Amino acid sequence: MKAMILAAGLGARLRPLTDDHPKALVTVAGRTLLDIALCRLRSFGVLDVIVNAHHFAATIVEYLKANNNFGMRIEVSVEDALLDTGGGLKKAAHFFLADGANLNEPFILHNVDVISNIDLARMVQFHTEQAALA
Repeated sequence: MKAMILAAGLGARLRPLTDDHPKALVTVAGRTLLDIALCRLRSFGVLDVIVNAHHFAATIVEYLKANNNFGMRIEVSVEDALLDTGGGLKKAAHFFLADGANLNEPFILHNVDVISNIDLARMVQFHTEQAALA
């Protein structure tokens, strides 16, 4: 399964923490929000992730390289202008369609600044059983 982490926003609600770096790199209990999201996805077997970035995008790219992409296949979709959720997802469509992917294959869309303990496997199972669009 593939996932997208939405990390392109300006992090306005987190100011002044985001004045000089992206919200994805804000730390909570010594870990960045991006680290938390990626490790959580990996714990559910997700190894292919695309992260959209805008605000201090180069810093996110450098962070991922410095951490060996957390042992995952990670692509960064840099947005020159903020595209919001739908636009960011549309720009990343190539990632989900690569490698002969099935158009009906589910994927996870995860906000970088949301921390939860929801059972992602159960959530995907429920959505699949209900034939939910999203």
